[in-house]
Amino acid sequence: MDSFGTVVVVGGTCELGKHLAQHYANKGYPVVVTSRDLSRAQATASEVGGNCTGLAVDLANPHAIANALAGVEDVQHLALVALHRDENKVREYNIDEAIKLVTLKLVGYTECVHVLASKMREDASIVIFGGLARNQPYPGSTTITTVSGGMSKLIKTLALELAPRRVNAIQPGQVSDTPAWANKPKEVLDNLQSRTALGRLVTIEDVIHATVFLLENRGVTGVNLRVDGGRMMK
Repeated sequence: MDSFGTVVVVGGTCELGKHLAQHYANKGYPVVVTSRDLSRAQATASEVGGNCTGLAVDLANPHAIANALAGVEDVQHLALVALHRDENKVREYNIDEAIKLVTLKLVGYTECVHVLASKMREDASIVIFGGLARNQPYPGSTTITTVSGGMSKLIKTLALELAPRRVNAIQPGQVSDTPAWANKPKEVLDNLQSRTALGRLVTIEDVIHATVFLLENRGVTGVNLRVDGGRMMK
């Protein structure tokens, strides 16, 4: 067995996933990044460099996940980072989008854990990415809020069932230097910053630092960690 186990980043082609993969590739870990699109996964793996491999995994098609991850072995860390943005108001309810998000996050994430559990080291760890919509719903977050709440409880059962392997969740606020937020109007960003205790939005670096902490601290499991600059304090 190599000194470093494999780091799997499901959804590793988004900015947060890519930076997490880069962190571990730079330290010499074998890394797997996934995307629904194989060419995108492979391009990201090439960009990350080191011993990084790209795989196609469609979380919205859970029955195919086992075959997609069949070649992954000796897992040290698993990060479930994949995103699906869904603005779904109940008065204009889009059933297909709701089913896709629920399937991707609750069933797809759990199936990834199921498939990889037998391949994990005894001291392996899992981090699931959620979001503050579970605590702070907004118009259009009907499905996102429900799913985020479910994921915050999912880690509890997984942590108990998979112990001594550790399972935690990270709940980022608006991440200022991701594509989704970097180009927002200044007045929008200023308003958000004014509602944080720190007076600034969190960055990719902040979120990655917190994720690495959850993955590597051997005394932490079953925790939902907010990384929001103190947004929920105000």
